[in-house]
Amino acid sequence: MQWETVIGLEIHVQLATKTKIFSGASTAFGAEPNTQACAVDLGLPGVLPVVNEEAINMAIKFGLGIDAEINRVNVFERKNYFYPDLPKGYQTTQLDKPIVGAGHVDITLNDGSTKSIRIHHAHLEEDAGKSLHEDYHGMSGIDLNRAGTPLIEIVTEPDLRNAEEAVAFAKKLHSIVTTLGICDGNMSQGSMRFDVNVSVRPTGQEEFGTRTETKNLNSFKFMEAAILKEVERQIDVLEDGGKIVQETRLYNGDTGEARSMRSKEEANDYRYFPCPDLLPVVIEDSRLEKLRADMPEMPDAKKARFISEFGLSDVDADILSGDQPTADFFEAAAKGSDAKLASNWVLGEVSRSLNANEITIADSPVTAEMLAGLIVRIKDNTISGNIAKKVFEALWNGEGKDADEVIEKKGLKQVTDTAAIEAMIDEVLTANARQVENYRAAPVEKRGKMIGFFVGQAMKASRGKANPGMVNQILKKKLDS
Repeated sequence: MQWETVIGLEIHVQLATKTKIFSGASTAFGAEPNTQACAVDLGLPGVLPVVNEEAINMAIKFGLGIDAEINRVNVFERKNYFYPDLPKGYQTTQLDKPIVGAGHVDITLNDGSTKSIRIHHAHLEEDAGKSLHEDYHGMSGIDLNRAGTPLIEIVTEPDLRNAEEAVAFAKKLHSIVTTLGICDGNMSQGSMRFDVNVSVRPTGQEEFGTRTETKNLNSFKFMEAAILKEVERQIDVLEDGGKIVQETRLYNGDTGEARSMRSKEEANDYRYFPCPDLLPVVIEDSRLEKLRADMPEMPDAKKARFISEFGLSDVDADILSGDQPTADFFEAAAKGSDAKLASNWVLGEVSRSLNANEITIADSPVTAEMLAGLIVRIKDNTISGNIAKKVFEALWNGEGKDADEVIEKKGLKQVTDTAAIEAMIDEVLTANARQVENYRAAPVEKRGKMIGFFVGQAMKASRGKANPGMVNQILKKKLDS
């Protein structure tokens, strides 16, 4: 039997406010446990929450960024459940009247096709604390620093049909929230966490199958692996005559293991009711228009501009526009140099070096200005492409403040003197007389491949400094004469 996968996502995005959603406690990451939880976060008797206005603004910006409805009146509710890291015994969230209504996010797939993924809604809520299980000898510790941190939970329609689409959507969403500046996008610190709802059904069937929810996936890689594993598991169960149980599951990215956590709750299990301590939030026209006027250039618009302004390919423009720091780095490097070369270097040497050293482009030792200067020296034939890689490596290792200093210090300036190159080539041809005879005796159509040997010898003799174009031109003239 052929099976179709149906996927819906719930994404928790931590908003980049300095303080929590209902208190003045800090949201800074990395503090000592339980040093950033105040009386409001703990729900102590007599305290009253006050809504963080900046969290409201950030949620509205997200809605504007995905062309969604903004609900002018939205209400906070209490979601009641017991868990050790939920100090109040309830989570303040939104259910019936969320701040962001229906919207959409367009994604581009590996084959170049596009698809629009519907957003059901996005609501504001507070985060819970964190249970710590290591080093407690059979016990658990509780860190409440994260309790009360502002989140938007983004809920998609079940429009995704495979892991590739889910990852493409997650990456696009990451691009949107970081471009808007409402989230730092640092998934290793929990700034974005994905809950994946997966079901399978026979191909052609309209009715959805029973879904499971795999929670708290904090990387694109883990999300893809968890989806593939869960799809395979569900198909195996169904083909063996079993039934899928609606449940919450966990996936361990380090071990690749998945397991059942608990049966899946329904909304009525949480006994939602309007929070008596918080008034409805009313969004005025003036606030909406002010935020709309301050919106940055969104990834899709940036991609279109990169194609029209810089002549980039669709694929290159898509990658470069998908991450705000990378887009800014590229534009700074392209300014005053060559945009296509800047694109090639950012997507090539820069990306490889960042990945190898496990750092972000914000921490790159080679700045955009350094890269622009390097590209200028490639364009004016001061250095060749191969020498440029040596210069880049030296800049990366801190061996110079710019390309000119490295080129001068290491004597890497390209040889463009025709007489010097001719003399070098004459020595190469004399030392390889037999290969010259073979070349001249070969059919014309085979000579193109054979000339590569002589180019290699000439470049070796010049220690890579000879202009490759001039070497090819002079060699061909001398060999064919």
